[in-house]
Amino acid sequence: MVLELIRLKNIEESRLTAKQKRIFTAIIIVLVFLFTCALAVIIGKPMVDLVKDHARFRDFVEKNGILSDIVFILMVIFQIIIAIVPGEPFELAAGYAFGNIRGTIDCMLAFLIGGIAVFLFVRKFGVKVVEIFFPIEKIRELEFLNDPKRLNVMTFIVFLIPGTPKDLLSYFVGLTDMKLSVWIIITTVARFPSLITSVVIGNAINAQDYVFAVSVTVITAVLSGLGLLIYNKIKAKNNN
Repeated sequence: MVLELIRLKNIEESRLTAKQKRIFTAIIIVLVFLFTCALAVIIGKPMVDLVKDHARFRDFVEKNGILSDIVFILMVIFQIIIAIVPGEPFELAAGYAFGNIRGTIDCMLAFLIGGIAVFLFVRKFGVKVVEIFFPIEKIRELEFLNDPKRLNVMTFIVFLIPGTPKDLLSYFVGLTDMKLSVWIIITTVARFPSLITSVVIGNAINAQDYVFAVSVTVITAVLSGLGLLIYNKIKAKNNN
């Protein structure tokens, strides 16, 4: 009887410990979420404001030379990790302030470093990290990518399609069995078309070639709309 009471007490204590762990995990997630939001407001918003003001950002680049490239790359890496900060203004600013080649190289370096960082972070800490930035419903919508036989091909295609939620996809990939080397290829190659389009638009605005900039913007918007339709069809087909 005494032994049974001790056993019951131990079970109760282990249940309490598990409950305490869940509470502790929930508190950590909330704190990280609040910290992330604070970073987005305190650091992310001024960054976005700076790159949106193309003239001011161009002046910053001209005054700081190679240092401006380093700062810009760090800014884009921050944007990739703190996924709630929009990325499009940075790509446009890269073309406007750095030009097509330099702007593209800076963005590609940032995508590579930021993509690897997100991949390893999610691989280490799991879905709870992804839930900090995205609701679980959005994560479940991408479960069709988790087929080992076609994971790499489908991920490449989805990343290649304009208008797809690449920030969410970047976080989701870390939850799959994809190899880091494959992810590096995808994040480098598949993101290139949408990146170069934004950089070219930014550079055209700087050159005051507004007709070209508007034309590329309209074409990109149409392609993005079609891309989203294709993406939604792929998602609906594979999730049913």
